[in-house]
Amino acid sequence: VCLTCCSRDVMVKVNQICHKNSVKFFTGDIFGYHGYMFADLGEHEFVEEKTKVAKVSPGMEDGPDTKKAKLDSSETTMVKKRVVFCQLKEALAVDWSGEKAKAALKRTTPDYFLLQ
Repeated sequence: VCLTCCSRDVMVKVNQICHKNSVKFFTGDIFGYHGYMFADLGEHEFVEEKTKVAKVSPGMEDGPDTKKAKLDSSETTMVKKRVVFCQLKEALAVDWSGEKAKAALKRTTPDYFLLQ
């Protein structure tokens, strides 16, 4: 389900219904130069391709190039990952008075508060 140009109450209600029924939910809007996008994919499993890192052998010359790990693009592994997304209601209900939230506030984009 994709929503845009909806009130906060409508977005929260539709997201609760989607989450309950394991339906993926997206919402977003734009206000001039600013905008937001929110996704609740429930429990989302995916596969990520990882490139193996080749270690430099200790017998090689000591230098700036040999100290850095080098990527071997010919060898890759597939890693299965799982992410559990939160609901919109939870994302909007952050208590900003705690110490942990104050630290997160520095990393939070001001656009988050457009929804508030």
